[in-house]
Amino acid sequence: PVRQRRKNCFTILVSGHDDDNGGSDTNILVMVDPDQGEINAVSIPRDTLINTDWNVPKFNAAYNVGGVERLCQELSNLLGIPVDYYVAVDLEGFVELVDAIGGVNFEVPIDMNYDDPTQNLHIHFKKGMQYLNGEDALKVVRFRHNNDGTGYGTEDLGRIQTQQNFLTAVAKQMLSSLSLDMIKTYADLFVKYVDTELSVGNLVWLGQQALTIGMDNIHFYTLPGDGTGIYKGGSYYILYPEEVLELVNTSFNPYDQPLTLEDMDILVPAS
Repeated sequence: PVRQRRKNCFTILVSGHDDDNGGSDTNILVMVDPDQGEINAVSIPRDTLINTDWNVPKFNAAYNVGGVERLCQELSNLLGIPVDYYVAVDLEGFVELVDAIGGVNFEVPIDMNYDDPTQNLHIHFKKGMQYLNGEDALKVVRFRHNNDGTGYGTEDLGRIQTQQNFLTAVAKQMLSSLSLDMIKTYADLFVKYVDTELSVGNLVWLGQQALTIGMDNIHFYTLPGDGTGIYKGGSYYILYPEEVLELVNTSFNPYDQPLTLEDMDILVPAS
């Protein structure tokens, strides 16, 4: 069917590169919808099963196949909606951003004890409210599980929840301390650490929309699915098609007509 795009609403894939082998482990699709007065963001779990002929058809493998452009393409196929822009963030920039806003007070959800000498990564935090500088914050959002195997239970989903909570805390702090000086600081960090097709003018417009829309109208979601799914002997995050369809139509559809499951390419293994 021929669908018209609604005016003024845009989808942006925000992709964070947070490991040393070049993968893209954090992917969030953001829908900016000023006419509805809201910004919606949905996390795509890294192990989401997608319909490709790769040996390991996981969503984050698309980055290794063809960079952020391929992530956008696969996400568009999966959900049946266009991905208008991408923002690829170098995690060093994340560290500097957190330091630029003076660090963040954050409720660490669980005790974290993880050491990986090969990456020189050492994560040790107690559960509860902690003041985190940039380096600390990066460790908290990268954490998957403890060395003894304990942790979130469902490590990718637990980690996504922590990342969403942390991004909310950062956004609140950024919006509450906006000044011309800070906007210049953010712009400088963006130019240095972010790869995007968006122009500075686009970014200023988006910042203005975020300020107008306000924190109460910024909503985070995770694509609905089963984090314990098995496909061809491997573990995958297998999506629930009906629930994904409902979420997209409610919060991420830039068209004036609802989508159907035929518009999406969600692979559901035969049980």
